[in-house]
Amino acid sequence: AARPYAIWMMIASAGFGEETVFRGFLFERLGKLLGPSKRAKAVIVVLTAALFGVAHYASQGLPGVQQALVFGLVVGTIFAITGRIWMLMIAHAAFDLTALALIYWHLEERVAYFFFH
Repeated sequence: AARPYAIWMMIASAGFGEETVFRGFLFERLGKLLGPSKRAKAVIVVLTAALFGVAHYASQGLPGVQQALVFGLVVGTIFAITGRIWMLMIAHAAFDLTALALIYWHLEERVAYFFFH
């Protein structure tokens, strides 16, 4: 029963909402504060990724923080280089929908075994 709501949340809230806040809004605000230099952009990528990770603690615990931190570093770097957010929104939604599918179809353990064993 919760599946349509979960899918909607992965697309609207996570993919589009989180990218708008963490890559769009925070990048712009921190860019005004720190400036346009490469060093400033690197600091912004790290800061926004750390905040993105911490934002996932309450619902996902430490593993969620770790995963979100790495994801934040990757998409933050892409955003710092390209300045384009739409592809990141789509990638974020696709990542979350894939995770939801793995959970729904009980494939997490098999996929983890495939990659890490």
